[in-house]
Amino acid sequence: MKTSELRQKNADEQKKLLAESQSKLAELKFDLEGGKVKNLKAIRETRRDIARINTLLRESEINKQ
Repeated sequence: MKTSELRQKNADEQKKLLAESQSKLAELKFDLEGGKVKNLKAIRETRRDIARINTLLRESEINKQ
């Protein structure tokens, strides 16, 4: 997901996306260990999405102060 798309969402939606992405990453890692995942790029993209969401949440937290 692009940063511009994430910026349009409010904090609650971003937190919901963060939780979904974290569970997706856990599932992908579990499947990787089981040998089911062929697309390693999905793991990388999910990790980057999590980092983007965390960055935006922290950014909004700093701006409130």
